[in-house]
Amino acid sequence: MTAPSATAPLYADAFEVLSSWEAPDAGQERLRREFLAHLEEHPADGMWRECAGAHITASTAVLDASGTRVLLTLHSKIKAWLQLGGHCEPGDATLAGAALREATEESGIPDLRPVPGPVQLDRHRVRCHPAGTWHLDVQYVVIAPEGARHVVSDESDDLAWFPVGALPEDTDDALRRLVARAVQR
Repeated sequence: MTAPSATAPLYADAFEVLSSWEAPDAGQERLRREFLAHLEEHPADGMWRECAGAHITASTAVLDASGTRVLLTLHSKIKAWLQLGGHCEPGDATLAGAALREATEESGIPDLRPVPGPVQLDRHRVRCHPAGTWHLDVQYVVIAPEGARHVVSDESDDLAWFPVGALPEDTDDALRRLVARAVQR
């Protein structure tokens, strides 16, 4: 695929990341192509929440220094345990940078160490707009420094470390896959 002419560095980065990413399976490859088609169809606004039908988001599995625990947020709006992340912002230059910014803001943990490249893609329905919309989520992994202490942000009802093999019972399959892939990295 050839990138449409879009001037935003974040758009160019997203197109490059998704074009060069090697999907681990057929389902992820379908999502990769869907995300790229979305960007081609929405060169001006496909990265932003204002693109009501769907937009690219970035999230992160935050692993502790040992790789045996994952930090999850009890999301204040959704009321479920999720990975950290969210909408891209105009100051973001890269998807990985957006994911790291969100993880740092939502965890309060400085010096998170990114693992290169996305680990998984996920498409999920959310309530960003009255009629609903889709998040086309590019998911990353970061490693917290030894002894990291988190701080609950305004976006969370709680933050907690969970053993990677003992996630909360009501955790969805997408999060379970993300954590499993994060541990493999």
